[in-house]
Formats: sequence, C-alpha cells, structure tokens
Amino acid sequence: MPEEKKQGLEPEKWIERYSDYLYSFAYARLRKEEVAEDLVQDTFFSALRARDTFLNTASEKTWLVSILKRKIIDYYRKKSTQNELNIFDKPVQTADGTRDHFFEDTATMSGHWSEAAAPKAWKKDFETSVESDEFYDILKRCITKLPEKTAAAFTMKNMDDLDTEEICKELGITPSNYWVMMHRAKLMLRECMEKNWFTA
Repeated sequence: MPEEKKQGLEPEKWIERYSDYLYSFAYARLRKEEVAEDLVQDTFFSALRARDTFLNTASEKTWLVSILKRKIIDYYRKKSTQNELNIFDKPVQTADGTRDHFFEDTATMSGHWSEAAAPKAWKKDFETSVESDEFYDILKRCITKLPEKTAAAFTMKNMDDLDTEEICKELGITPSNYWVMMHRAKLMLRECMEKNWFTA
C-alpha cells in the first residue's frame, strides 16, 4: 500500500487501519481470542509510548507488527513452564498394550521414530480448496492442544521462520530441549490430524 511507505506516524488511524490485521496476526499464532485482543491493545499503547523512537525507515504497519511480535514472544515466555521440558523419557502406549518411547535415541537426538510410535502414512490428498481450508483449520486447532511452550517453539519456527538459536534464546531453552519439543509437537500434531482428518 503506497500510503504505508515512509510516512509519519498517525496514531489516530491505527485502529481503523491495522487492528484487524494485527488481531489476525496474533490469533493465528495464539489461537486465543482474548489474548490476541489484549496483545493488540498493548501493541498500540506501547507504540504510542515509543512513537519518538520510530525512525521512519519502515512502514508504520511493519513497525507495529514488530512490536506485536515482541508482545507474543513475551507472552510465550511468561506462560511457559519448565515441566514441559521433562519429556525425554515420555512413554507411549502401543497398540499391543506395551510401553515404548517416541524416538529411538533421545540421548543422541537422532530424530528417528521408534517403531511403536511411528505415525501412519498420510494417504489423503486435497481434491478441492474446501478440503484444503478444512485441513488447515483442523491443523490450527490441533496446535492449540500442544503445551504452551511447545506450541510457541513450533509456531516461531514454522510461522515466523526464526532460527533455532533465536528460538532457544527467546524461550530460555537449550538446543536439546528445543529438538525434543519439536519432535513432541510433530507427534502430537500427527496424532491429532490422524484422528480428526485422515481417518475421516
């Protein structure tokens, strides 16, 4: 949009111009309406307080999004709990009633599924755009079922394209913690999708 390029700030127009976009941005990452609304409001307040720091090197919208991203990361950090990281030896119930681990070697983080925990093959293809939309809607709902910190790591990697080092720094976790959380997220998402989409 031409009017967004290198213009001065116009706080009186922020709500009209950007509230819907910022809300959608936050909701896509948090899947919580009230939290998304609160963070958008906080973003506007923080931007007002920091308006003298706006350098006019990016668009007004880009600047507001950068503030909102920081709010989302801060929310993740406050909501995260250390017990989410204690999943290295989390067992899984297999079909024959035995107990097994999610991955072959969590000590070395090889990343290979154990035979008992290996997900089913996905054979269903999209035939229409409606099916595609339904798939992504279910996937987003499945993400909300992840533990808070695990969802944060998964979202920061796959939606915001942050690198591993930055994610670990922002969430206060080690690389080993990160890889376990990502493996755990993938397993839980596959299980959720298999129940809600692929077996339908």
